[in-house]
Amino acid sequence: MQENDEFERLADKLFDGLLKIDSSGKITGWNKSAERITGFAADKIIGTKYQTHPAKHVSESGKELPNGVIPLLLTLKDGLPREALAYLVHADGYRVPTITRTQAIWDESGKISGALELFNDNKALIASFQTVQAVRKAEETVLFDPLTGIGNRPHIETKIRSAIEDFHAGRSPFGILFIDIDHFKEFNDTYGHLLGDKILRLTANTLRNNLRASDSCGRWGGEEFIGVVHDIDLGGLEKVSEKLRLTISQSRVQEKDLELSVTVSIGSTLINPTDTFQSLIDRADRLMYKSKRAGRNRVTVGK
Repeated sequence: MQENDEFERLADKLFDGLLKIDSSGKITGWNKSAERITGFAADKIIGTKYQTHPAKHVSESGKELPNGVIPLLLTLKDGLPREALAYLVHADGYRVPTITRTQAIWDESGKISGALELFNDNKALIASFQTVQAVRKAEETVLFDPLTGIGNRPHIETKIRSAIEDFHAGRSPFGILFIDIDHFKEFNDTYGHLLGDKILRLTANTLRNNLRASDSCGRWGGEEFIGVVHDIDLGGLEKVSEKLRLTISQSRVQEKDLELSVTVSIGSTLINPTDTFQSLIDRADRLMYKSKRAGRNRVTVGK
């Protein structure tokens, strides 16, 4: 009981509104700033279900949000913190834009026992947040392939040029992998472009999930992909390339009662002191075609 009193005392000193729910979604905390921002007194909110409380989340157009997209309920489910622009309904009926941040509460056994939501109605802060979000969205549009979600050609080209500059500045060597899906046109002709798109996403996700965080990958165009692997020697580059080739060949796309798969041909090479961007790409491309001529579904590594 003393802990609860201390929590409420500290919560009431916050400039941000604070809302607390238990594992069932019942609201157990509502501080003074939450009252100020929404116009709802604590005795009208505490004890109600989060999904039905009067200061509920709505969209910018005023429509009530489904539970599946409300940040606090998602955090209660998976334990992940979130930050979002959210609109709350004021006691006088109008919508209040807020920056909402959520955090799970864990019990001693490691289970989620509830969640906290902080919300701020500072207009300058909201405007700054909206600007940052707009910039991020613009960057994603410019830098990421919309179909696969990994870097697009300009993005991966920038990564390679930056790696070349770092190498010539005396930093660690790096390698690139030129990856091409085998018989992709025939796959599209046989199974259609929707399944072809699934194969492209499968390949992209395999690259993203099996490279280190310090490495990069991108869609070069069509069914071609490029990986950039840092701080590696020729033997390590071959191991990474073989791992990716094997993982892709063992992955499957489900279509009714069929399990469909593809293979890739890979050409991999390390940066040389005399390399330009174009010479590096051309060499990796030639090595990839060497894998094609040797029967596909293989890796060719060269200097």
